[in-house]
Amino acid sequence: MSQGTEIKPIVQLTDKASGELKLYLQRQGKPGAALRIFVTAGGCSGLSYGMVVDEKFSDDDYVIDVGGAKVVVDRSSAPFIAGSTVDYRSEKLMGGGFVVNNPNAVSTCGCGESFKTA
Repeated sequence: MSQGTEIKPIVQLTDKASGELKLYLQRQGKPGAALRIFVTAGGCSGLSYGMVVDEKFSDDDYVIDVGGAKVVVDRSSAPFIAGSTVDYRSEKLMGGGFVVNNPNAVSTCGCGESFKTA
């Protein structure tokens, strides 16, 4: 690795998302678990985000730990969301929650949970 080269995680968490994730997992009684983010085919734009609480990780997972808040991304989903930032918004029209700000998405649907890449 050359000097000055920084390896960035697949996804990053905002401070708000990190704090909300830790609180959520504690309330669920699963403080050691992670938020698994994955991409599936479907949705009105072609690809959709999925999120679940997961306590099991495989060797093929990317585990991102931000101050004790863990996010897990499987290798097949990683290329679609690499460079994304996970945020938490409490003011969404359909309720609050974790949102993915994805620089790879060339278009999204109105709900923001479906996207299309180039």
